[in-house]
Parts: sequence; C-alpha cells; structure tokens
Amino acid sequence: MIKNERQYRIAKAEADRFRRTLAALPARPRRGGSVGARLARAEREALASQLDDLKREMAEYEALKSGRVRIIRVGSLDDLPNGLIRARIAAGLSHKALAERVGLREQQIQRYEADDYASASLARLSEIAHSLGLRMREKIEPRRRSIAAVTGVRRRRATGTGA
Repeated sequence: MIKNERQYRIAKAEADRFRRTLAALPARPRRGGSVGARLARAEREALASQLDDLKREMAEYEALKSGRVRIIRVGSLDDLPNGLIRARIAAGLSHKALAERVGLREQQIQRYEADDYASASLARLSEIAHSLGLRMREKIEPRRRSIAAVTGVRRRRATGTGA
C-alpha cells in the first residue's frame, strides 16, 4: 500500500523502470531451446506481475487523493490501520495536519503509519478515527467453530460430564 507522496513517486519511478525493462526484453530468446524460452517467459511474467501490482497500488492512491473514494471498508481489526491510512489520504490530510488534529507530533503519526499502527493503543486508534471524522460501525461475530467449541464446553460443564 502506498501511504504518502514519497512512496507514490518511488512507485511511479519503479513502474517506469519495469516498463522499460519489459520493452527491452527480446520477444524470443536467442538460444537455450525450450528451457531458455521458459525462463524468458517466466522473467517477462514476473516483471509484468510486479508492474501490475504497482499500477494497482498507484491507482488506489490516486483514487484516494482525488476524493473518488467515499467509503473505506474495514473487515476486521487487522484491517483498521490501513483503513485509517486510506482515510487520511482520502481526507487530503498530511501527517502534520492529522498530528495537529490529534495533538501529537508529525513524527509520531509517521511512526504509527510506518509500522501499521502496531504500537498504537485501541484508544489511540479510536482517537485518530474520530479526528478523521470517521463513523465506524462495530460488529463482532464469533466464528461458528468458536461458538460450537464454547457452547460444547459449557454444556459438558453444566451436565458434569466435562473436565
């Protein structure tokens, strides 16, 4: 995920480099038989795949920056950090502007985003979400397997047959 303008510029330069490298690859290997052909095809496919990944990330960043993205979906707490970063970009806020809203130093926001908010408490994540003007809907759904395990343990204990 591209998190800021610097990363965007780097990704753009890398994409250009991949394009030039792909254009410079010969259509067919000069020698090496079928093994050479397979290696050349694998190299071309790997470069094309990396270029596609960069294009997708750049397109997402451009969409966020342009304001075209209105809803940022987060499927779990694990996705929340990237959701907050996307929301900051979509709001057109720099690290400095967000830091001012939250009452932190710019470097702290940069550190949080660099490590995907791993060092931030849930209270801090909530504060940042609030500062971004986000409305969050919370929903906790246990997995079916977890429900069965929990209810099975309770049932056995209630009947005296469990450990």
